Amino acid sequence: MGTELARHLLRDHDVTVWNRTPERAKPLVDEGASQAATAAEAVEGADVVISSLFGPDDVREAIIEPGLIPGGTTWIDTTTVSPAAAREFAEAVEGYVHAPVVGTLGPARQGTLGVYVGGADLERRDLALKIVEPWAAPEKLIGVDSAAKAATGKLLANLALATMAEGVLEALRLGEAEGLSDEETLKMLDITGLAFMKNMKAPFVLGERDTDPGDFTVDALCKDAKLMVETSMHKLPAVEAAIGRFEAQQSAGRGNQDFSSIFVHRNKPTAE
Repeated sequence: MGTELARHLLRDHDVTVWNRTPERAKPLVDEGASQAATAAEAVEGADVVISSLFGPDDVREAIIEPGLIPGGTTWIDTTTVSPAAAREFAEAVEGYVHAPVVGTLGPARQGTLGVYVGGADLERRDLALKIVEPWAAPEKLIGVDSAAKAATGKLLANLALATMAEGVLEALRLGEAEGLSDEETLKMLDITGLAFMKNMKAPFVLGERDTDPGDFTVDALCKDAKLMVETSMHKLPAVEAAIGRFEAQQSAGRGNQDFSSIFVHRNKPTAE
């Protein structure tokens, strides 16, 4: 995702990139970015720092603990984190603006993602909104007055994904019980509230696409779902059911595959 976001910025900005796996930065370097050998080198002299990491622990390790962000610099963090972590990062770094994105690699390439941009400093928030504008569909670019609210928005979006995924899985199982093919069940979902998820993942279910590589991994959505459970003061049984499905795929070695693995491999052993 970070690569796709950076591509949009190359059009109007000088971009220096750093990746913990250096070879992953090569496509951006080929397209005009400069590559830094270290994270500290990447942020030196930067007007704005943008990060795209896997989760809050990665943010702590790579950015917070080494004190990476120079004083006074605006830091736009696109990592999906919990509201508590967003508050933590905002307290640790004055220039923190949280800007998690909603969508997968296709919308990222097309510049039609959703983006929540949250921060208490209006000037920094407006700057971030302007910078991330190429990533987002206009109606899906939403500014909010705190980093924690932006984090909450992203978790709400992915809660919808996780629970709809569980719904489609159960729909496929119900169809199986009555002898319906996957194609027949998916067609019947066209006029239901599960149509969004069905349309997104039908190519995987019907064998038109492989789950490896995919668009949004089991590991990533499972991590986000666990952040939801951690954040809520109430039980989230639908989310917890989805977590169980994701963990089964992780135990079968499919954590790095598309989360549609829960549909595609639903009748296979969960440990291989």
